[in-house]
Amino acid sequence: MKLSPLYILLIFILLSACGTPERSIKRGDAAMAIGEYCEAAAQYKKGYSRIPPTDRKRRGEVAYKMGDAFRRYGNTARALGAFRNAARYGQNDTLTQFYIGELLRMQGDYRGAEKAYQTYLDSFPSDERARQMLQSLSEATGIKERGSAYTVKMETMFSGSRSDYAPAYNGDEATTLYFSTTRPAVTGSDLSGITGMKPGDIYMVRKDEKGKWKSPEPVEGGLNTENDEGATAFSSDGKTMYLTVCRTDPQYPRMAEIWTSQRADAGWGKPAALKITADTLSSYAHPAPSPDGRWLYFTSDMPGGYGGTDLWRARMDAHGVGSIENLGPEINTEGNECFPAFRPSGELYFSSDGRTPSLGGLDLYRAKQDTITEHWTVVHLPAPMNSPADDFGITFEGWHNRGYFSSNRSTGGRGWDKIYSFSYPEVLQTVKGWVYEQDGYELPEALVYIVGNDGTNEKLSVKSDGSFEMAVTPGVDYLLLATCKGYLNFRNNLHADSLEVEHQHVLQFPLPSINVPVLVRNVFYEFDKADLTPESTAALDRLTNMLKENPNVTIELAAHCDYRGNDDYNLRLSQRRAESVVRYLTEHGIEAERLTAKGYGETVPKIVNKKLLETYPFLHEGDTLTVPYILALPADQQEVCNALNRRTEFRVLRTTYGLFDEHGNLLLKPEGKKEEE
Repeated sequence: MKLSPLYILLIFILLSACGTPERSIKRGDAAMAIGEYCEAAAQYKKGYSRIPPTDRKRRGEVAYKMGDAFRRYGNTARALGAFRNAARYGQNDTLTQFYIGELLRMQGDYRGAEKAYQTYLDSFPSDERARQMLQSLSEATGIKERGSAYTVKMETMFSGSRSDYAPAYNGDEATTLYFSTTRPAVTGSDLSGITGMKPGDIYMVRKDEKGKWKSPEPVEGGLNTENDEGATAFSSDGKTMYLTVCRTDPQYPRMAEIWTSQRADAGWGKPAALKITADTLSSYAHPAPSPDGRWLYFTSDMPGGYGGTDLWRARMDAHGVGSIENLGPEINTEGNECFPAFRPSGELYFSSDGRTPSLGGLDLYRAKQDTITEHWTVVHLPAPMNSPADDFGITFEGWHNRGYFSSNRSTGGRGWDKIYSFSYPEVLQTVKGWVYEQDGYELPEALVYIVGNDGTNEKLSVKSDGSFEMAVTPGVDYLLLATCKGYLNFRNNLHADSLEVEHQHVLQFPLPSINVPVLVRNVFYEFDKADLTPESTAALDRLTNMLKENPNVTIELAAHCDYRGNDDYNLRLSQRRAESVVRYLTEHGIEAERLTAKGYGETVPKIVNKKLLETYPFLHEGDTLTVPYILALPADQQEVCNALNRRTEFRVLRTTYGLFDEHGNLLLKPEGKKEEE
């Protein structure tokens, strides 16, 4: 029988269609292998549609792959439909029901999620994570119903037509906000095979003179490229940006990298890759420098973790990246931990889909590390901070409990992220202090210990400018002790008043050096006498407290005169003045053996240091204020120099007072073995 051309064409189409599914499926597998989840989902969908309904096994397999691809790039609605098709075709010997439970939980359908988890556990009863998620569902309902005092709203002015996520303030003043976006105006032209959107760029938004946000704009400098850039964070001084970069490669998986850029006057400089390890097959993303700048926290799937992605940290110093450590099982789970961020207090915030309690996908958590035991305490943020969807990428406005985060809670399961503002009712009190060398500059290596009568016991590292800041509780008494190697300790006391308005307490911590003479400011004597004036009391009380805080220190208390007057008379006058200060100190509880009075008259003129130039720019660093030097100056400048020479100062003689007996034996004894409880 002769076949008609139309019949032959139909046979050809049918035969071609039979080969099409496998070709599409193979393309989907290849896309999955390099992390192009959107492209993979599209190919699996095409292949699935070409598989005859009678081939139930193959349909179930491809539906499962399609669901996994949709799930990986955040399209929960389509992922759920695909996994349900996989279950319908009998694909239940895998994670199908587990993923259905996860996706229903992300949609807030806790009853449906419970059924799916239970079905999965019927087949895989040893899966502890599924059991934890099942147990958490009833708790999730209670969390949603309880709510909290947080106010959360989507910020439409930041929002483009696609994803906007990972907001980050730069600086405590909170006048500039950076975020990542895939809006159509970004630099890249091609759609990402990972998300189906353009690769991300970094945008920024500034406040105007009235404190209102202006329109978002691309970040200045050469940071935005054809690559995917996002998830920024900043050093405490605001001069270094850390960012996540995912470079395009059509042949290999897209491994995220951490890059850095330095702030110049005109904008951000050309970024450079920060090498965390030599492992090129792992991703490194979501950088977050600790407030003290000593650690860089980040997300990675490198070997040695506990699950999908873990939180790690790398020690940072002048030479770059040092030792690397995993944050351990108190933070990390079998799921994914990501997007670390810090408050100025040192509290760590992150997102996880593997912890309980949980409301859904990625939930926000707060973690605080005990400075003594180094153990972490983790707290789940309440609703509406968390939702059944993904909540991540948080940033705080200084010490305030307000700021921004990102979530895909209101985008219909399509995986688009938006920026949300949050705030919590508060009357904020803070203490801000500066630790610096007395008569010198900041001490960035200093530590500050803070103890309160409410049980507070904190150890803070200062920033590069020697400053620190901490929230305090109204009505609490605090003791703050600043320490630094090579310097004596300095203490301040603080009472946080029960105020109903915001307030910042400001404290100074001038640390005396143990290696050079230290000026005792504001010590005054009666004219041409050794008698201390009442105005000297505050300065001498501070000196008394400093000696009590450093009980193993002995000092020489020195008094100096200017050149005017008889040399012998000046020596005797300065000696009497030094003795007057020593007498004051002993009368206020300082052992006499710790004090040596020495009058130098005019024999040791002041040497000009760099700090002194800030007040008296007519001087020169390293100059000695001798008589010929002073007499060569104008009259008004001469008087300044004479005043600088008339000074009271001390220098440390020993730091071992009271540590040894008369035979030179150390008085300190080892602690005995403690009895076991």
